[in-house]
Amino acid sequence: MPRLPVASRDSVPAHQQQIFDEIVGDGPVPNRGPGSVTIHAPAAAQIATALNQYLRRDSSLSPKILELAMLVTAREMDCQHIWNAHAGSAREAGVPDELVDALREGEELIDLAPDEAAVVNYGQEYFRTHHVSRGSWQSAFEQFGTQGVVELTLVMGNYAMFAFCIDAFDTELPPNRTEKLLPI
Repeated sequence: MPRLPVASRDSVPAHQQQIFDEIVGDGPVPNRGPGSVTIHAPAAAQIATALNQYLRRDSSLSPKILELAMLVTAREMDCQHIWNAHAGSAREAGVPDELVDALREGEELIDLAPDEAAVVNYGQEYFRTHHVSRGSWQSAFEQFGTQGVVELTLVMGNYAMFAFCIDAFDTELPPNRTEKLLPI
């Protein structure tokens, strides 16, 4: 059960009500996922959304690499919501089914393409050791260049922030999910 009620215009700080109105527009107030948490601080939600939109729409990284980075982050953070929101999208973007399934199950990953290996190694190494070795950084740099490795890092950090919001505030999974849950 979520730890916060669904936000309303009256529940946010008065000086951020206009931003709340801009975010919500004519649509419903977010009631799941990171948006259901961040909308309680509309100015922060606006900034987080802008970064996420840049990374998803304007990044130099391909949709396949973006989705794989989100999955690595979701798996390493044990975030069911992000996993279920992106596993299908990752498959559609070209991440092999075998890789998605192996990541979910925490199995050894073999026969990865160089770009896939760079993302997986970079993310898993950071989330598990809180450091990126010279070799993992170099592999990511060789695959994606300066801008790409910066954006890869931002994608993983951004989705780690979203995972923290989702899990700390115990938001609900969408009822129409199609992916298996992470074995946690």
